[in-house]
Amino acid sequence: MTETAVSMSRPITAGIVTALVGFTSSFAVVLTGLTAVGATSGQAASGLLALSLAMGLACIVLAWRYRMPITAAWSTPGAALLAATGAVEGGWPAAVGAFLVVAALILIAGLWPGFGRLIARIPASIAQAMLAGVLLPLCLAPITGIAENPWGVLPVVLTWLVCARLAPRWAVPLAFVAAAVVVAIDLFRTGATVDPFALVPRLEFTAPTFTVGALVGIALPLFIVTMASQNVPGVAIMRSYGYDVPWRPAMFVTGVSTALGAPAGGHSINLAAISAALAAAPEADPNPARRWIAGVSTGVSYLVLGGFSAAFAALVLLAPAAVIPAVAGLALFAAFGSAVQQAVAEPAERMPAVVTFLIAASGLSLGGISAAFWALIAGLIVRGVLTVRR
Repeated sequence: MTETAVSMSRPITAGIVTALVGFTSSFAVVLTGLTAVGATSGQAASGLLALSLAMGLACIVLAWRYRMPITAAWSTPGAALLAATGAVEGGWPAAVGAFLVVAALILIAGLWPGFGRLIARIPASIAQAMLAGVLLPLCLAPITGIAENPWGVLPVVLTWLVCARLAPRWAVPLAFVAAAVVVAIDLFRTGATVDPFALVPRLEFTAPTFTVGALVGIALPLFIVTMASQNVPGVAIMRSYGYDVPWRPAMFVTGVSTALGAPAGGHSINLAAISAALAAAPEADPNPARRWIAGVSTGVSYLVLGGFSAAFAALVLLAPAAVIPAVAGLALFAAFGSAVQQAVAEPAERMPAVVTFLIAASGLSLGGISAAFWALIAGLIVRGVLTVRR
């Protein structure tokens, strides 16, 4: 093998790893979220495929054009928000309409600096407390799952725990592998079969509708969570490795990608945050000028993984009780811990953050509008009252 081939193989491999870790560690959260807001199993599988294709193309375009290891991802916290929100007025078509509104807001944030500054004025403690409250019920799934189905969930949790100690990056993907083994054993034991047609990936398009409940209960919180927990940290992580991500083009590409994927069920595309380091770190390539290849490789890998979206969705449907929710909860532990830490980091912001967290975690829904929105409003009100000058 030539020296050039060896040098190219390293960032290519880094990109493949980035995509594998990003996809397998959170696809269950995506399917859970889409199903919760009204998608059928076919529509949820379509959403997973649309997201895979959209973020794959976004990775390739951004990395190739700007010669940086810029990677895109679906919004995992956003999917968790959908799971916590549940069905809204107008059902699945209204959720699709909300996804399109999120795309428009992302585009506005990139093209109009004033709007971006307005969103930035939302205190990070409030936004992170809202996210933590949304994640809490999902993070409890591994615990409640052990009581509900110990023989199915315990192998998954133990696999995650051992790998979190020995290979943290692969802890959640290998927990998913353990879940797949549990599903296979259950299928063998029960004699259930899989319809081969269900394994063929396909897009199902839905005409959007727009309702107040979906716009306020899904679109606004989803946009805020995506910006606060994905786009802004993603830019910061890239900067820590010496890359200055072009904000406007990045928002334009991710906004257009979200708009293209929304009618097929994709909820949101954004800059990668946690997985961004896998393609941008020195481990991807000692030469920073060559790491953009890892970004392209990530995108191509997402396109390939999209071809297996229907199979992953079928696996979720066939899984015994509590197994897949446990995997989804384990995938969100790190995000929950980070959100809690940022929410209560400043003593002066602690009480508004606590109020926001509790309301978001309560699942309260008033007027057809989800708890995430009311948590945000209540947190801002409490903060305004407590910090007003006397």
